[in-house]
Amino acid sequence: MNSDLLLPGSTKSEEQHRREICIAGRWMYDRGYIVACEGNLSVRLDDGRILNTPTCMNKGMLAPRDLVITDLEGRHLCGDRKVSSELAMHLLVYRMRPDVQAVCHAHPPTATGFAVAGRALDQALLPEVIVGLGQVPLVRYATPGTPELSAAIEPFVPHYDALLLANHGAVTCGPDLLITLTRSELDALIDEAVRKDRARR
Repeated sequence: MNSDLLLPGSTKSEEQHRREICIAGRWMYDRGYIVACEGNLSVRLDDGRILNTPTCMNKGMLAPRDLVITDLEGRHLCGDRKVSSELAMHLLVYRMRPDVQAVCHAHPPTATGFAVAGRALDQALLPEVIVGLGQVPLVRYATPGTPELSAAIEPFVPHYDALLLANHGAVTCGPDLLITLTRSELDALIDEAVRKDRARR
């Protein structure tokens, strides 16, 4: 079996989840969805604990030992590093959505451009996005890592699997890490939709 693959499903050992988060971080970095210390990933472990990427580390260069475990209240349980400042956003999603097993926050350039321009991905211009993800609403700006950001996304969390954060980036969630990362491929969906739209003209 290829050790660089993400496998479907969420019933895995902690060691498997650690490996896959590192693979996912490299995937995001290689595609330009994150740079430097941007972005964060988390997975719900089978006992209710949350496995998180740490703060102040390039997610494209993580090792399994770098990851941190917290509980659903954000209390540090395991790991030598500090948790991401965006942890509260992840925990809110897990508390509100028992179906969610993984959360991804990234800055895909095209999708982030829509977020900076104040445009949700909910218009007929992008039918591929709507068919693939449903509507992707734009959440009002709130400073990253603050309680205001969690408050801003809260009304949207029960209804959407992908959100654009104004002037910030995108958040996706899903039943496993593979589906969550696939949902974060907003840029590929947008670029394809724009190419098709131009070809029609």
